[in-house]
Amino acid sequence: MPRFKFENHLLFSNKKDYLIRVIDFSFDNDAAPEKGGILISEPFMHDRFFERSVVYLCDHNSSGSFGFVLNNYLDTGLKEMINGFPDISIRVSVGGPVDTSNLFFIHSLGEEVKGSTLINDGIYIGGNFDQVKELLIASPNKANHFRFFVGYSGWESDQLEDEMGEKSWLAVNKISRSFILNDAKDDLWNEILEKMGGKFKVMSTFPKNPSDN
Repeated sequence: MPRFKFENHLLFSNKKDYLIRVIDFSFDNDAAPEKGGILISEPFMHDRFFERSVVYLCDHNSSGSFGFVLNNYLDTGLKEMINGFPDISIRVSVGGPVDTSNLFFIHSLGEEVKGSTLINDGIYIGGNFDQVKELLIASPNKANHFRFFVGYSGWESDQLEDEMGEKSWLAVNKISRSFILNDAKDDLWNEILEKMGGKFKVMSTFPKNPSDN
């Protein structure tokens, strides 16, 4: 996992009355990571897995954390990756640097997929993959109930808290199920920060390389 530090940036603008306005651009808010929430990577994190990433947290406790990057898509579809998978439009994301030889999935079909485990808010992880293939062959319109990932993102005990302290991540909680399962948003990182408003909206416009200013 990356360990980067995003220092506070202060923007000064002179006013006619000679007052100086200070805007604190520290990558920080009051939210703590929660199971079912998301993590947003700081603007200048340079990492092939986590650069401008949005990570869905499937679990977060004293033993560690794990989740999936939502917005790092592959060009290859599931039909090319999995024998017998139906030819339907489902995007696959690189979920993180751990166990990248395996496919993982989350969904909102609950017990309709045997062996799945509830994360929260009607989102489940895993289950019988053969059943999933059969389900999507019979009902291709149910594809929007799934997200698929190659690999996952993992943190050991206290590791994520340390990275939060280094301002590498911003936690945002109470995210809707439809938002997590939507694979049509290519500018997800920018969109979330823009909707948060204030300094985060400004950050959403930062170039990846500060020297490009």
